Parts: sequence; C-alpha cells; structure tokens
Amino acid sequence: MPYKMVSVEKAKDIATITLNRPEKRNAFNMEMMGEIDMAFDEVAKDKEIRAIILTGAGSAFSAGLDFNWAATMGEQELPPMASTVRGRVVTHNEKSFLTVLLKIQSIPKPVIAAINGITLGGAFILAIACDLKIASEKAQFGMLQVKRGLIPDGGGTYLLPRAVGLTKALELALLGDLIDAREAERVGVVNKVVPHENLMAAALEMATKVAQNAPLAVAMTKSAIYRGLHEHDLAAHMDYEVYIMNILFSTEDFQEGMNSLWEKREPRFKGK
Repeated sequence: MPYKMVSVEKAKDIATITLNRPEKRNAFNMEMMGEIDMAFDEVAKDKEIRAIILTGAGSAFSAGLDFNWAATMGEQELPPMASTVRGRVVTHNEKSFLTVLLKIQSIPKPVIAAINGITLGGAFILAIACDLKIASEKAQFGMLQVKRGLIPDGGGTYLLPRAVGLTKALELALLGDLIDAREAERVGVVNKVVPHENLMAAALEMATKVAQNAPLAVAMTKSAIYRGLHEHDLAAHMDYEVYIMNILFSTEDFQEGMNSLWEKREPRFKGK
C-alpha cells in the first residue's frame, strides 16, 4: 500500500521499514504512527518475510514526538480521553504508540533496529522495544523529557529499566543527558556498534542470519522470552517451555534440523 511518512522495502525474506520524514528528523505525529502500525501489519502478514529491519531516513533515527504537530492539535477534535486539550493529545498519541510497541514485541518475526543517528524520547523507547539493535557510531540517545517538564512516557518508565537496569535507567531519565553509541552498547541499549557506512549491511547480515533459522522456533523463542519477563514462577514458565517444545517436536522444521545435523549440511527450513 502507499505510504507518505514511512517506506517498506522487501528483498527475499527481509523487510525494511524506514521512518521517512527526514526534514523533521523523522519526528512522530499521529499520521506517521498510523503508518508505522500499518507497515508492521503488512510485513507481519507476508509469509515470505522472516525478519524485519527498522531504520530512519536521513541523519536521524527519530527525534521522538513532533512537538510542532502536537501544538496544533488543540484545534482538532479528538475523543474525550482526558480533561484538557493537551491531555487529550498526549493520551491519544500514547495509545497509538502503545499499539506499535506491543505489535513489535508480539510479531512472530524478529525486529532489528538499525539506529542511524539521533534517537530521542519516544524514539529511544521504540528502539528499545525492538528485539535486536545495531547502532551507527554516529548514533546518540537521550531521554530529554525532564528538560521539557515531562516524564519518559510512551512506556519509557516501564521498558527502560528492563533494558538497562534500575540504576542506569534512573540516571538516563533524571539527568536527561545524551549518550553516544559506545555508551549505549556498554549499558545494554544496543547489541552492537558499527561504522556509520556499514550500518545497513550489518543489519542485513544480522537479519539474514536470523532468517536462516527455523521460523517457528524463532517465533516461539521470542514469545517465550517476552512472556518470561512477566512470569514470576519458574516452574510455571518451564511448563510453558515444555508446551512449546511438544509443538515444535511435531514440526517438519524439527525433522529437517535433525536430518541436516546427521547429514552434515545446512538446514532448509520451511516454517512448517
């Protein structure tokens, strides 16, 4: 389908979603959030796609919320989800953003963030929500909301401590400082930092490597890990793992994986 603020490219079994408002440093407005949501729906339903890359056009991954757009929303009619116009804007935007975050983590395909530049506020959280993250050495990250009289909303106070731990999350959120790509790698925001000119090649290499694994096993591994974040009973979670293993034992991919091992060759998985 046609998009105005994102682009979707597909090459074999890899899809790339690009945030495409470079003149606004890919800042989010409601229309853009809707297109991001639709783009993930599109690639999630495509049976040929096994991995997804998310990146930004131009010099920024995203500057977060488009405050110029938000300032104009007082003149538009929105559902009465809060008591003030400004509150309604924030609440409506949060619901759209939540939909995207939940979709990224529930899609049965790995989502890899290729972080090409400045990544602020909600964009920081969008990146953290992705399953794997590769950053350009030019990337910078910041939770600047406290410098604007706000909190790290959009799931920031929930996802950030789970990504970097309580101590570092409080430092990032309360100080509102920018950190560079190497510091982001050190504290666990990203998996890997690469030279800027190698970013998309590195992301494609990672996506291809993941896509070569058994699709059902990849999907169920992702699901089990996110479920485990919220499961407080080890025995209950291990029961869930047994349930998944029993499903996978009956798949063609499991049989192919074992056959390729005995035959000393690369497996050819079909996602069945």
